[in-house]
Amino acid sequence: MPEIDLAGERIVVTGGSGFIGGHVVEALCRLGCDVLSVDRRPAKPLRCHPDGDHKVGLLLGDLTDREVVEASVVEGTRGIVHLAAQTSVLRSLQDPQGALDNNLAVMGNLLEQARKAGVTSFVFASTNAVVGSGATGTLHEGVALAPLTPYGATKAASEMLLSCYSAAYGVRGVALRFTNVYGPGMSEKDSAVPRLMRALANDSAFEIYGDGRQVRDYVNVADVVAAVILALRATAISGRLIIGAGSSVSVVDLVTLVEKATGKRLQVRHVPAKAGEMPAVVVDNSAARRWGWEPSVSLEAGIAEVAAEWFGPPGET
Repeated sequence: MPEIDLAGERIVVTGGSGFIGGHVVEALCRLGCDVLSVDRRPAKPLRCHPDGDHKVGLLLGDLTDREVVEASVVEGTRGIVHLAAQTSVLRSLQDPQGALDNNLAVMGNLLEQARKAGVTSFVFASTNAVVGSGATGTLHEGVALAPLTPYGATKAASEMLLSCYSAAYGVRGVALRFTNVYGPGMSEKDSAVPRLMRALANDSAFEIYGDGRQVRDYVNVADVVAAVILALRATAISGRLIIGAGSSVSVVDLVTLVEKATGKRLQVRHVPAKAGEMPAVVVDNSAARRWGWEPSVSLEAGIAEVAAEWFGPPGET
């Protein structure tokens, strides 16, 4: 499989100050890339230190501003990793226009600027929420698009735009459909794993939607970063790829794993299920595996790493 050497290449990472983005920026830094992170927020300190001719820069700005897009993606840019988005399903239900502006409109502007600047690789952070009502069995890349929420719809439409620019203009696009991403550095997130840790830290109750038997696939951020790097390097990859662990657990089982990792007992409170929530997410990651990617961090080991970040190594108080 042909792969390109990313050392010295200019790569733009949108949302580079975020949870996944920070890990991606550091990985690209270690590979010797010339990285530009574009975000509304300042970046956290890097754990890698660029040297030589390559560097890591930050452009503070809002990608809904076309001038920010134009300043970010200039001639000489090899690739774009587009992670920035309005990611809350519930917020998209409350403010669908905001999801359209922040997700679909930004995607269109980035792709058009990529075309003008001669960008050859565009890696997009998508989601299995694009299939929504079609999620009745094991999900694979061929399941029809049928989103249930404005969030899922903007991601589905963005995948279609990516396919168009890949076919018509040679901007090779890879839509990585992440499952639930977790790992160190996600204390500000509002997904299940950090909410569990926050409830334990604050001695408060963790809310379980419905009976807690709904299952989800959890993929470690280290494995997500590996998928992003592969998508940038391997020029034969295009289209959609599901990036998940390939095994799913219920919310109740996730609570048990967290309690085991922390040695703490969690208070739980059951609340009504939310509208637009997929009843089960079980994925087939065999397509990604055929390209050489595979998950390397078990859920138990990954949860233990997150727990150590929040509460210190086992045995510490």
